[in-house]
Amino acid sequence: MSCLATRPLLPLGRFLITSRARLSTAALGSLDIGSGNGMSMPPGFNINVARKQPRIQPPTNIAAAAEKIRTRDDLGKTMPPGYKAQVAHLDTFQLPEKITGSASDRVLGKAIIDTWRREGIIQIAQNDLQKKLWNDAKTASKRFFRKPAAEKAACVDSQSYAGYIASGEEVTDGIADYSEIFTITKDLDLEEPRVRAKWPCHGPCPWPDVEMKEPMMNYVDNLGLEGEKILQLAEFGLGVAPGTLTQYTRDGWHHTRVLRFPPRNGTNGKGKEGRGIGSHTDYGLLVIAAQDDVGGLFIRRPRDDEKFANWKKSAAGHKEDAEGWFYVPPVDGVHTVILGDMMQYLTNNYLTATPHKVGLNTRERFAMAYFHEPSFQAVIKPINEGCGGMRADPEQSDEGVHYGTHFTNMFMRNYPDRITTKRLLAENRYEKLSKPELRTMDAIPEPELD
Repeated sequence: MSCLATRPLLPLGRFLITSRARLSTAALGSLDIGSGNGMSMPPGFNINVARKQPRIQPPTNIAAAAEKIRTRDDLGKTMPPGYKAQVAHLDTFQLPEKITGSASDRVLGKAIIDTWRREGIIQIAQNDLQKKLWNDAKTASKRFFRKPAAEKAACVDSQSYAGYIASGEEVTDGIADYSEIFTITKDLDLEEPRVRAKWPCHGPCPWPDVEMKEPMMNYVDNLGLEGEKILQLAEFGLGVAPGTLTQYTRDGWHHTRVLRFPPRNGTNGKGKEGRGIGSHTDYGLLVIAAQDDVGGLFIRRPRDDEKFANWKKSAAGHKEDAEGWFYVPPVDGVHTVILGDMMQYLTNNYLTATPHKVGLNTRERFAMAYFHEPSFQAVIKPINEGCGGMRADPEQSDEGVHYGTHFTNMFMRNYPDRITTKRLLAENRYEKLSKPELRTMDAIPEPELD
């Protein structure tokens, strides 16, 4: 096992970025900061001054260097037993309060894209409010998962995939996962037109109580704002027009998985020893996650010799037992952000979905994963600008991918025995996915007559 040292945050303009991602003067010069997408250089900004920012020297203090080595080793110690992987050294960015299209926004966007292409993952520093919201949500999560099994099992809805998922109920690549989950989807009243029209996956979120709902939704709503910021910055980094990505997130099908993983010696025996969730890619645009101090997440970096397209053929189980995995150690005060299938499709593989898996540790582990998604009705089309010049096959570009169908397929695959899947099939709801109203953003159906 090799370990890569954790790097401190370093300043660059209005944002913070780790030393590895700090752009050189040559990189700054290669960016067309003064033009593009209708943006001009902000008044008073002197690019020559920016190019002359002093280089930050590595620490010369022996004690500080020793502390870095200790931190590196400690990060590796949290890896679940039985796993071999390199310890990922993640770039950490601090987002500005508002995205304005400034020169520093453009540089930050380019740095984020470059890091995703290299590492497959970034870290975002939490602000003080987010730290509180995450701690409140984590407390509510622990309270819920400690409820009696019968109380948790009652939190299920037959129309949406929201609610409780018992350990061993979720399946990845044909093997039961040990994760215990509460899924938060768009909470739609039974009288809502899409629910009355029996659209697949549309329905209420079966909250157990307000003590869970309030802290969870406070955190989720805040993550939604962060997701939009990241997409706006990604547009700058990809060299595409503003709105190219965010046009799809209007009424986005955002959802969240609240997760508990049992200790490896405390499972119900339904899955594979030491395996929390099997290797897979996620289905949308971004996954913004937080984890406690236990550790268990592994990712694969982008590789030219590994090809997959989860919207065509399942990527579940991808390289699960192969070498080449990187362990993502828990770091206090950050969110991790990985990419999903629709971001890969949109960018013509310039960015790729991040294969990841979870191992069980010696203690129970708590985490949350927020999915910043397109509208259920969105038909995604590959981008024909920027993206490093990558272009889609013309036939594929015309066809597009309907996000609602992709989402439904993923959940039916993961939960074949869930009441929601059985009702969806019994009532022929899947066939509705081909209707024009389900493939036109903002369209509202006429309620069906009983």
